[in-house]
Amino acid sequence: MIYLDNNATTQIHPEVLAAMQPWLGEKYGNPSSMHRLGQESRQAVEQARYEVAAMLGCHISEVIFTSGGTEADNTAILGTLAARPDKKTIITSTVEHSAVREPLLALVASGYHIIEIPVNGRGHLDMASLEDHLANPDVALLSVMWANNETGVIFDIKAIGALAAGHRVPFHTDAVQAAGKVPIALASLPVDMLSVSAHKFHGPKGIGALLVKRRTPWQPLLRGGPQERDRRGGTENVPAIVGLGAAARRAAKDISSPEYTVRIATLRDRLEKGILAAVPDTSVNGDPQHRVVNTTNISFTGLEAQAILLLLSQHEICVSAGAACSSGSLEPSHVLRAMRIAETQAHGAVRFSLSAFTTTEDVDEVINRLPSLISRLRSMLPTG
Repeated sequence: MIYLDNNATTQIHPEVLAAMQPWLGEKYGNPSSMHRLGQESRQAVEQARYEVAAMLGCHISEVIFTSGGTEADNTAILGTLAARPDKKTIITSTVEHSAVREPLLALVASGYHIIEIPVNGRGHLDMASLEDHLANPDVALLSVMWANNETGVIFDIKAIGALAAGHRVPFHTDAVQAAGKVPIALASLPVDMLSVSAHKFHGPKGIGALLVKRRTPWQPLLRGGPQERDRRGGTENVPAIVGLGAAARRAAKDISSPEYTVRIATLRDRLEKGILAAVPDTSVNGDPQHRVVNTTNISFTGLEAQAILLLLSQHEICVSAGAACSSGSLEPSHVLRAMRIAETQAHGAVRFSLSAFTTTEDVDEVINRLPSLISRLRSMLPTG
């Protein structure tokens, strides 16, 4: 099996699995308990908090553990709005993940006004439009992703945050696709809140974190016990938190190594160039110069992405589509629509996303197999 769908989820690293194992068995204490078993769990949770803070360059007190990226995004949005009830405008982009898009859409029924800043054909945010809208005194929050999950395009978070800070607007960034792929030093960035998810960088599913800088106007979403310093109620998922910490420690080491990032970028470029050279009527979506190192989004003109995925899956190759099934009909993804990619290209967009476990042999095997598979699909297209 060749797995090139790492923006969807990644394989748990063996080091992460080994770190989690004791906390799935004999080390089962509740971190809120005062006895020795409970305090061992408490120490493990705090060690993981330290590892996450170290990876993201923030203070340990700013790390709040969540059930994943979706909860972190929802908590950042709803927690900020609860702290600023007099403001009813939220700014975001046209290419956000559903973990941000859906809660924002739901808020419209409650009287909120959602402004979506457009992107250009390469996926970059319209900074002039953003600055204009931030001048509105009714803005409660700006929420913009760090790296796009479909194209890998990276937004200029420092410049975006500076604009938000200039207008005293709290800024949240969904960094789920950036954490573990690009260096992050939150303490030196004009970012108030940041979301991450462990399973995007070789950690377990069902665990993530929201980083909330001190003095940021914000209120908890989940209330209950005093866990997470009264910021997120509920008994901590110790094995998963330990896994997040181990994955963060591993990721911090990897992204600090030029050899690591160069290796993955080289494999991505080898795959991309090989496909473009071997398969006619293909093109890359997004800015090839400003994207995360593991991602390429390629359009196969005239085809449907779902057909490509199914055929590749039959040949033991796992990738994802740039299009989603909506209401029983095939529609191009909202990201590619926002970039104004032509319909004939958008329908056939496929995302290839690599990881530390991707090999040169994997890449070359895909390049070798893909031309004949695409040719077979195109031969089935109606003529005339």
